Amino acid sequence: MALMGHAQEQKFVTVQRTFTLMGEKFDITIVADNEEIGYINIEEAVSEIKRIEKLISSWDEESETSEINRNAGIKPVKVSVELFKLIERANQISEITDGAFDITFAGLDKIWKFDGSMKYKPTKEQIKQSVSKVGYRKIVLNEDNHTVFLQLKGMKIGLGAIAKGYAADKAKELMVEKQVRAGVINASGDLTTWGTKATGEKWLIGIANPLSKDKIFSWLPVLESSVATSESYDKFISFDGKKYSHILDPRSGLPTTGINSVSVFSKTAEWSDALATAIFVLGLDSGMALINQIKGTEVIIVDDKNKMHNSSGILFD
Repeated sequence: MALMGHAQEQKFVTVQRTFTLMGEKFDITIVADNEEIGYINIEEAVSEIKRIEKLISSWDEESETSEINRNAGIKPVKVSVELFKLIERANQISEITDGAFDITFAGLDKIWKFDGSMKYKPTKEQIKQSVSKVGYRKIVLNEDNHTVFLQLKGMKIGLGAIAKGYAADKAKELMVEKQVRAGVINASGDLTTWGTKATGEKWLIGIANPLSKDKIFSWLPVLESSVATSESYDKFISFDGKKYSHILDPRSGLPTTGINSVSVFSKTAEWSDALATAIFVLGLDSGMALINQIKGTEVIIVDDKNKMHNSSGILFD
């Protein structure tokens, strides 16, 4: 009889595929009853991410975001409720982070070059000029008509620092709605999970050892939650022995210093994505202080001396 019992057990399969979406690498992993269903689920997740890309990509001339940017300083643009709400949430994150996260950073003049071609630091005047069109308070949102208006000519919004996280969340939401057992959506390091592995174990995320990128420093279980990592190990410039990272402060137009990488853990990938960028800008102390005030959100920061710092809720085994 023991044999019979064994045959009743459902065996799940894990399927995984990689795509380039939103200009980034997306890895989608699904736990399903069989391979065929798993691959169908992956296709559905990809369609959802492509739908969002069409809506918010500033590279796509046809997108609502491009339409907003084209009409900067001219007139308000009516957009879908979905984009309106996303911009509204982005602005709330700007409020919380004191402008360290700001989608109008897209209007920054490109005066810093991180490809090795830069010989001198830009002048104070150039830097001041570069941020003249930046500032989330210059985005006028009309709740009744769902219109978005950028007050200054030449202003631009770019949802790059929140879009990957948002797309991962939406793809996950769709999968959960379709009662897909479990999975991981990983948008180049912004990832969100649901359910458990086919074996019933928790999904684990590896935190890389800052001193050697190939070694895993610690494994943390992620249960129904998300993580996003921002890093600048490879992209920086040095002047007078000081390292400047490619992530710029939207308020000052200056490159950020002092941090090599930030990983934020929270309920949604969108929130993790945006906060990881903001913490780079806020710096170690202010960034840590902010996260310690936000419930259900944790962070691991690697400073520019490769020392790790973590918020109060993260316990390494």
